Amino acid sequence: MKKFPLLLISLFLLLATLPLRAQKEVGITVQKGVPMISVALPKPIFTSSNPEVVKTGNYIFAVLKEDLAFSLVFSEVPDGFYSFIRPLDPNQIFYKDWESIGAKVLVTTQVKEGTAGEIVYEMGVYDVKTEKMIFGKKYSGRSSIARTISHKAADAMMTAFGEKPIFTSKISFISNRDGNKEVYMMDYDGYNQVRLTDNTYIEMIPAISPDKNRISYTSYRSGRPDLYIQDLTTGRTKLLARGGTNYGAKWSHDGSELTYTSSRSGNAEIYTADGNGDGSKQITFHGSIDSSPDFSPNRQEIAFISDRGGSPQLYVMNRDGSNIRKISFEGHYNDSPAWSPDGESLMFVSRIENQFNIYLYNLRDQTVRKLTEGGRNENPSWSPDGRHIVFSSTIQGTAQLYIMDYNGRRLKKLTQSGTNTTPYWSK
Repeated sequence: MKKFPLLLISLFLLLATLPLRAQKEVGITVQKGVPMISVALPKPIFTSSNPEVVKTGNYIFAVLKEDLAFSLVFSEVPDGFYSFIRPLDPNQIFYKDWESIGAKVLVTTQVKEGTAGEIVYEMGVYDVKTEKMIFGKKYSGRSSIARTISHKAADAMMTAFGEKPIFTSKISFISNRDGNKEVYMMDYDGYNQVRLTDNTYIEMIPAISPDKNRISYTSYRSGRPDLYIQDLTTGRTKLLARGGTNYGAKWSHDGSELTYTSSRSGNAEIYTADGNGDGSKQITFHGSIDSSPDFSPNRQEIAFISDRGGSPQLYVMNRDGSNIRKISFEGHYNDSPAWSPDGESLMFVSRIENQFNIYLYNLRDQTVRKLTEGGRNENPSWSPDGRHIVFSSTIQGTAQLYIMDYNGRRLKKLTQSGTNTTPYWSK
């Protein structure tokens, strides 16, 4: 795969982080297990007959529908229901029509032709019951950023209803599709896969920062497994840790800290550092192996793996290394703990009867639920809103990346070429 120039990556990151202006926000949060919000999305209204404008407008609309269907927050009214009511007139909305087909929210879209070959995509979101606009948005750009427009529109919907946006989030991972293990990044849905490193060295276990501007990974560029942080806007790298084996860096949910594993003291221990990679501090001191740390959402605790009790099991400690307690007692080998964004669960990998599967541990009631079956399933990572999981699996042969819902349903394959491992979803 062709490596994308840093200028293009910088432009893409800028587009993904542009502010969204809402006229009004509603304070509705959809909890897991609560019925989704019924949304009507009638087809766009075009004010231009330009074939390229029509094609791009329809594509943006299709991707927007896919995003909302994936969300577990919104449920679309079936298209067939629209034939029972009057066609949409954005200048005179008959709310009772939309209420009659079960819609709680109406999303209107108008597509216009802008200047210099750009498309203008306008979206209006209305509360059907109160007959008031929730917010309106206008996006413009060339057809090359159509998917970005769709994702930003879907994120605006999430934000307006009290949810964390996920559609402009990024997933970092390792792939050997071009002959060497390199760091890659892609959209949440597997599109726009770009290579971030291009050398003859082996790279491992990348993690993209919450602001999507930095990425940490282990590299053998010095002949040893050292940890680096790379700035995605400038391409500059900074050494985070060297000496011994250094790996598995993960960002805190606010991006202000990192935690990682290093054996530079002679044994695998857990360290923390600030978000710039400075001020490294060792926080575990034990003769056994401590590894795979992950911050809790409030940064007050760290989950990790240790074999101090015999086999590798899941532990939790305070952020300074105190108050260590064991929370898993089964499986011959456990790894890759990942704290859910709501702080209520820990996802991890366990080997039971030589099968590697992903499990969910509920911290409140101390129950464990198996999420995967078949193949070798590893390196789970949560979506920013905690409703979805990305992971690596050999369920169809070679290791590829998949996403599924938090309950193990709706499995979707994201990668096809080469071997793809160690995904990490930006927080």
